[in-house]
Amino acid sequence: MKASLLIAVLSLPITAWALEPEIQAAKDEGMRLYGLGIAAESIPLLEPAAEAGDADAMYYLGEIHRLRHMGLTQAAMGWYLQAAEQNDIYAMLRLFQGGACIAGEHCPDGYEDWHHAALAIAQPQAEAGDPDAMLAMFHIYRMFDESRRAGDWLERAAEAGQPEAQTLLGNQILEGRGWYLTNSRRLSAAEEWFRKAAEQGYVPAMNRLSEVLADLDEHESAWQWLMHASEGGHINGRLGEGWCNLNPHEWGDERCQLAQDVMKGWAVLYAIVQETGNQSAKSILDWNSDELSAEQRKQAEALAEAEWIGREPPLSNFPPRFGY
Repeated sequence: MKASLLIAVLSLPITAWALEPEIQAAKDEGMRLYGLGIAAESIPLLEPAAEAGDADAMYYLGEIHRLRHMGLTQAAMGWYLQAAEQNDIYAMLRLFQGGACIAGEHCPDGYEDWHHAALAIAQPQAEAGDPDAMLAMFHIYRMFDESRRAGDWLERAAEAGQPEAQTLLGNQILEGRGWYLTNSRRLSAAEEWFRKAAEQGYVPAMNRLSEVLADLDEHESAWQWLMHASEGGHINGRLGEGWCNLNPHEWGDERCQLAQDVMKGWAVLYAIVQETGNQSAKSILDWNSDELSAEQRKQAEALAEAEWIGREPPLSNFPPRFGY
């Protein structure tokens, strides 16, 4: 039995649902927790938005159930199917990956399988110049096992200015895409794409750019981009800022382009622990507990409460919408 879907309206964009303020606030908090990897606690916060018709909330509920159980559960499939009804391409790709059509007989009307339905949505938009649709085409052709066509669409999306595509392309270069005479040239090629995305304000690219610049021994620029990543809420950037202030010798004197400030360092790391429970931040505090007196730690924790806990934008690992 096929799922009852209105595939006839595939050319229409995903509906933009206006949520009630309380439901929107709950969704925002759910997405904050999802970004930190605290998935289970996101479920009751995202469900009201999904039940109100929000396709993003539907998709991420599907992601949470899939990741928690390492596969396409009935709960995950149910949410993906609802998101697919609203033309969510990535929900369709998850349904294809999980075998919803072959094994579960939940197929899109008029199409052999879900990746064909996704292609029907994305291709006309991509060919019309939509960079987000171009990125979707990359993922779709990966589902068809057509790596060359997927790679071509990734390049087109990156060249069209899609920052996630630019970051993915930079990552692929570091992983071996293309031929470069030396490793420094490979790093420089990746740096160009990370920089294009970072300069658009894409926080994951800021973090990657900082890492590549450090590998190129451009430590001052690397530090500047790490601070941009921290300001943007990237946990890696915030950890680096805290650790460098608390104990720059431990993290690396070349990488830490600042004057040591143990009070600030403790405050930053303490705030990370309070907000996220991050184990790396906890360990760094434990290793450096002798750097401050008990009174200094108390003052630093008060500083964290005043300046670092609850800072906007919220901390996140910035998981991709369609990860692996």
